[in-house]
Amino acid sequence: MATNRPASVSDPSARVDTSHCPVPVWLPGGHAQTLYGAFCAQHPAIWFVRERVDTPDGDFVDLDWCGPGLNPNEQPDGQPTPHESGLVGTAARRWLDIADWPRLPADSPALILFHGLEGNSLSPYMQAIAHAFRSQGWIVVAAHFRGCSGVPNRMARAYYSGDSAEIAFMLDHVRSRLPQARWHAVGVSLGGNALLKHLGEAGRSIQGLEAAAAVSVPMNLPACGQRLSDTFLGRQLYSRYFLHSIRRKIFEKAQEFPGSIDVMRTQHMRSLREFDDLYTAPMHGYRNALDYWTRAASLPLLPGIRVPTLILNARNDPFVPEASLPGSRDTSGDVLLHQPGQGGHAAFVTGMFPGNLRWLPTRLLHFFRTGG
Repeated sequence: MATNRPASVSDPSARVDTSHCPVPVWLPGGHAQTLYGAFCAQHPAIWFVRERVDTPDGDFVDLDWCGPGLNPNEQPDGQPTPHESGLVGTAARRWLDIADWPRLPADSPALILFHGLEGNSLSPYMQAIAHAFRSQGWIVVAAHFRGCSGVPNRMARAYYSGDSAEIAFMLDHVRSRLPQARWHAVGVSLGGNALLKHLGEAGRSIQGLEAAAAVSVPMNLPACGQRLSDTFLGRQLYSRYFLHSIRRKIFEKAQEFPGSIDVMRTQHMRSLREFDDLYTAPMHGYRNALDYWTRAASLPLLPGIRVPTLILNARNDPFVPEASLPGSRDTSGDVLLHQPGQGGHAAFVTGMFPGNLRWLPTRLLHFFRTGG
């Protein structure tokens, strides 16, 4: 079990916590835990209000906010707000405007959430975390990567696992909105890798962030990419699930940007490696999937992290080989590695049948409050 000792120059190794996540006996194995957590486990629902933010390169990102003083079901005059029919597939009910900002207490604890591959603010883990933190009086922002908010982004490019610049942009924006808030960050899966990469690159120059956490993170992207692309369940189950929505987005982009994407080849791709070879890598400045996985991985940058950071990975995660997880000497002393034996990928289901997703947000709250 981890102790609450501070990092020091003389002891640069990370703390390691192997305490278990009490996954129920009726849910054995990483695959079952992952799938059940994504599609069956109970979790609370929470609504957000949306802010659209233009990026420096002419695109935009959507940020979904909830917090004390924001009621997404009412207008400022107390009248119910009609559903935004244009926000198909999102949890946002209305657009945040300048009149809403005074309602947010500037000195509150605040959390920005970064989702995983093809996730959004409706993803079960995002809903569970946001609801738990909001119920404790936190301001919560669910940040969407480009093209993931239910509205296509403006450019041929989209998002990728190594986009630490996008993380920095969104962090800077929310801090500028509420500079007195005590900001924390959580990234899940792909979002966790991008967050860790940003923290490692920024090092001691990071500002305005009290602590961070990364959950179910593919820090060794080559190992994780091979697991999802080369194993039977990786190709036939997980890759097929992700590619279902990815193909639709790529087809729409190919129509909007003729000649930028080989749409015929992308419609026949069968693995995430093929998707990254055909689209992610060339669209974002990499030679191929392996070059992308290698250069976008956060693992080599973990020693540079200088913010108190929890990295939580179940050892039975079907996306992340246990052998690829970092050890205590692979990261800085500001990091706590929590590696329970059970939990699956971004799931950590607990409780009596039908199970719930309360363990993960409780673990994150505990770390942000105590450092352990």
